[in-house]
Amino acid sequence: MNSLRNKVQLIGNLGNDPEIIVLENETKLAKFSIATNETYKNNKGEKVTDTQWHNIVAWGKLAEISEDFLSKGKEVIIEGKLVNRSYETNEGEKRYITEIKCNELLMLGK
Repeated sequence: MNSLRNKVQLIGNLGNDPEIIVLENETKLAKFSIATNETYKNNKGEKVTDTQWHNIVAWGKLAEISEDFLSKGKEVIIEGKLVNRSYETNEGEKRYITEIKCNELLMLGK
């Protein structure tokens, strides 16, 4: 049952090309966002599309794959876990962010 805790699976499209960061120890980090869409009819019978954006981070080999094969608009399946972190801006403000740490990545389409 532990494998079911904090597990996220999403199918969506990349909003931009991945941002690749190479750390001092040569480890690569890829950051990108994907959009997921849900379509439904409202109480007037009109079709409504709700788009949600998700921040993704991928490390190591998955970052290299992201760099080589992912680009804006590509459809992907992401599996990972939710990670919350905070940081301080240059102005001293504390900010919070929720990301999905990618454990598996599957590219769909062409």
